[in-house]
Amino acid sequence: METNTSNEYNQVIARCKELFRKKTLDYGTAWRILRLSSITDQIFIKAQRIRSIQEKGGQKVDDPIVDEFVGIVNYCLIALIQISLKEESRLEIPYAELEPLYDHWSGATRGLLENKNHDYGEAWRDMRVSSMTDIILMKLFRVKQIEDNQGKTIVSEGIEANYQDMINYSVFCLIKLGYHE
Repeated sequence: METNTSNEYNQVIARCKELFRKKTLDYGTAWRILRLSSITDQIFIKAQRIRSIQEKGGQKVDDPIVDEFVGIVNYCLIALIQISLKEESRLEIPYAELEPLYDHWSGATRGLLENKNHDYGEAWRDMRVSSMTDIILMKLFRVKQIEDNQGKTIVSEGIEANYQDMINYSVFCLIKLGYHE
């Protein structure tokens, strides 16, 4: 049975995917040249801009923060796709080949959300967007540390799980900001 959250989640991801499709048609897969750490830094720039705007209470560049959250979702999915394609040497990959990977990772991430929502009782709905922004930044610092450790962890979840958590928190923020409507 579709819950309100899963319906809203699907709407947000559909909009993010459509932007990913259009950008792939415009730019190709230029992002394939990026190392994973560079993708992480792109996500960091977006999250840091959101936090800066939240702290200052205003902005000078007219790009809305919802665009930054969409960027976080798509860059996290690009990172997960890049991990999936680590043995692939082609820089240019047609959208038709990327779409199943986008769907796989967004579906797996949605599954993670549903499991956590079950256990946490949708606590995110009572959280502030600013708190979720901080959590995304914390996850980014974790990813950077894992990358600096060449992907090795002792007891912590891996890099993929952190990207998935950042996707889910960004989707929560987008839902709270009305992006799904």
